[in-house]
Amino acid sequence: MLTIRLKRVGRKGDASFRMIVTESHRSGQSNRYIDSIGFYNPRNNQKDVDVEKAKAWIAKGVQMSDTAHNILVDAGVVEGRKRNALPKKTAPIKEAPVAEAEPSPSDPQESAASTEETSASEDTSSETSAAE
Repeated sequence: MLTIRLKRVGRKGDASFRMIVTESHRSGQSNRYIDSIGFYNPRNNQKDVDVEKAKAWIAKGVQMSDTAHNILVDAGVVEGRKRNALPKKTAPIKEAPVAEAEPSPSDPQESAASTEETSASEDTSSETSAAE
C-alpha cells in the first residue's frame, strides 16, 4: 500500500521535510521512495505542494499520514477537515452537570458535625427574626 508521508531532511536542529510517496512499510529515512510531491519547513511555516502530482496520486488510492493530510487540506488539494495528528490518548471524560446533592454520611462524626452546624445556623436565624 502506498502512502504520502513526510521525510525529514535538513541539519540537526533545523528540520525540514519532503512530502514523498512511498510504500507504507518503508521508513521515511530510506531513500527508496517513489515520488516527491512537495516540501514543508516548520520553522517559517513554508509549504509547497505540486497539486497535480498530489491529485494524481490520491486518485490512484494513496493513503496519507495525518500531517500530510493537514498540509494538503491547507493547499486545497483535499476537501474536508484537518485530522488530529497528535498522539492518540484516552478520550477526556466529560462530566455530567452535578445537581446539588446532600453529602453522603460516610463518616458518622462528620455527619454529626454538619447537623450541629445547620441547627446552630437555624437558631441564629430564628433569633434575628424574633428581634425584628
